[in-house]
Amino acid sequence: MGDSQQGNNKGKGKEKENYESWTMDDTNELLHLLVDAINSGLRDANGSLSKQNVERVILPRLNAKIRFPKTYNHYLSRMKWFKKQYNKMSMLMRNNSGFGWDPIAKTFTASEEVWKDYLKSHPSHSKLREKSVVDYEDLKIVVGG
Repeated sequence: MGDSQQGNNKGKGKEKENYESWTMDDTNELLHLLVDAINSGLRDANGSLSKQNVERVILPRLNAKIRFPKTYNHYLSRMKWFKKQYNKMSMLMRNNSGFGWDPIAKTFTASEEVWKDYLKSHPSHSKLREKSVVDYEDLKIVVGG
């Protein structure tokens, strides 16, 4: 479920020089670092991670493991993407009987008929049916909880 932000910047305001899109490995690494940070008590009083903690703890660990270093603005962009993914996933789980989550395979489960009916009214959610999705349970910790 990766997204491509590389290459075509037409109509998007400022030119983004040397921007490398997030790979799924980069995305998953960030998600796991965020879960670890939250489980370690790095959230502030209002329940979010401060810019200082992201820059001091999360980004150095992330950048040590990925090819193209990310900045705080990259982090903010990926957090918006995480929220969008979580909203799609939670809508699927909340409003539609017949769906389940397989925590081992990290996939949503449903019969062919349930998927077909759901995707008729939510065609943009077709990627939720793919085998590799961002971990719903971790997203719930990071953006849903």
